Amino acid sequence: MMRCSAKNFISRLQNKKEDALDYVIEHYSSFVNAIAYKILSDINKDAIEECVNDVFLAIWQNAKQFEGQPEDFKKWIGMLTKYKAIDIFRRLEKQQAREKGDEELSQKPDVKETEREFLKKEQRNDLLLAISCLESVDRDIFMMKYFLQLTNTEIAEALHLSKAAVENRLYRGKKKLATSIKLREVFI
Repeated sequence: MMRCSAKNFISRLQNKKEDALDYVIEHYSSFVNAIAYKILSDINKDAIEECVNDVFLAIWQNAKQFEGQPEDFKKWIGMLTKYKAIDIFRRLEKQQAREKGDEELSQKPDVKETEREFLKKEQRNDLLLAISCLESVDRDIFMMKYFLQLTNTEIAEALHLSKAAVENRLYRGKKKLATSIKLREVFI
C-alpha cells in the first residue's frame, strides 16, 4: 500500500485517494483557517468553519484542475479559500442587509445614513469591478494586500516575485484603478 507523502500527494489527491486529502488537511488547515478568519471574522465567526469545510470539499472535487508543482499548491489553495470566503462574506452581508432592512421597515429610517451606506457599497462595488479588470497577477496582489492584509514581503513570497515588483505593481495598479473609476463616473 502506497502512503501519501510531500512528493506524491497531488497525484494521489487527483486520483481520489483519501490519504492525500488527510495529508492536505493536516498540512494546510491552519493556512486555510487564517485566510478565512481574516475575511470572515468581522461578519460571522461561525462562517469560518463553513468556509474551511467548503474549501477542502472544493479541493477534493476539483483536484484534477490543479496543474502545477507542489510549491504552487499552497497558492492555489490560498486563492480557493479567498474566493470561497469572499462569496460567503457577500452572501452573509446581503442576508444581514435584508434582516436590517426588515428591522428598518418597522422603524423610521435615517435617510442620510442610508444614503451614506449606499454610497459606500457603490464605491466598494466600483472598486471590486475595477480590480476584476486588472491582470490576474495584479488582481491577486490587490486582493492579498487589501483584503487579506498581507505584507508586501508575504505577497512577494507567495507569488514568487521580488518585493520591488510587488510595490511597483501596487503603485501602477492604483493609478489604473483611479483612472478606471474616474472614467466610469464620467460615463454614468
